[in-house]
Amino acid sequence: MRRPLAILAGVLLTGAFTLPASAAPGDEDFTIKDPRITESSGLAASRQHPGIYWTHNDQDTGAYLYAVDSSTGETVATITMTGVGTPRDVEAISMGPDNQLYVGDIGDNDGVQWPYVWIYRLPEPKTLKDQTIKATQYVVKYTDGTRDAESMVVHPRTGRVYIIDKHEDGGHLYEGPAELSPSGTNVFKPTVPVDMWATDAAFSPDGRTLAVRGYLGGIAYDWNGGKLKRLERISVPLGQGESASYSPDGSKLMLGMEGAGSTVVAEDAPGAAGSSDSATGSGSSASGDDGDASGSNLKVGAIALGAACVVLFALRRLFRRR
Repeated sequence: MRRPLAILAGVLLTGAFTLPASAAPGDEDFTIKDPRITESSGLAASRQHPGIYWTHNDQDTGAYLYAVDSSTGETVATITMTGVGTPRDVEAISMGPDNQLYVGDIGDNDGVQWPYVWIYRLPEPKTLKDQTIKATQYVVKYTDGTRDAESMVVHPRTGRVYIIDKHEDGGHLYEGPAELSPSGTNVFKPTVPVDMWATDAAFSPDGRTLAVRGYLGGIAYDWNGGKLKRLERISVPLGQGESASYSPDGSKLMLGMEGAGSTVVAEDAPGAAGSSDSATGSGSSASGDDGDASGSNLKVGAIALGAACVVLFALRRLFRRR
């Protein structure tokens, strides 16, 4: 019986070290395949539709949003927004409370200094299909004059909207009013510095961490009630990276690029910050070396190895009795 036992041992040990890590819908790399999406400038994870990410071009032939299935990279729904003017430079999208999508038409393509910019809000559709949805348009101005911006986030708990302006030497977090007004001008004021040439940003699902990305790197901040505390650096894929979103469960930070057939890369979230059981929003490094994932795999492997040893021991005793 030694040979069958040896074979069984090999099978069990192989399984112990090759158990695949389970992946939740929407927390793996994917490639956007829709040829219409050539300048993906924002990314927002759906909460109603697992594995779906909303994106948009910064300039398009209409007011369009695209629902991309991360398991295939295919567009499964195209939304045409009505009730808004002609978009100028759409740079960001964020999911707010109650499954409300916020779209930031806040850029300054070609260096145009707009005296005001726009934010659009619309309900995420319950059914994924091509459709037209009426959006609410908000006029936005800054207290300190015009500025270029590509990052807009909505706090998942309070629904307050924030914008980060784009400066090579770093910008500022701009806070909007507690509730946006569709009839008047919404004035955003600078609150704290952001040490990043910001091209996008994202709140963790629990609202405790703000991840800000640029072309060459990123920074994770403890939100701290809006008084940002720097936590750690974020590794980003090099290139014209202009989008960021947490995965729905907060375990991954999804980082997208511009260009046709662009890739969205899933990195471990900063310090596992976005998870529902996260207490502080800080912790292990998010340098992109997959340390957390490796640790999880080793734990799984150790458990499986222990189980294999128990089974082998029991079998040896059984065969000895025979």
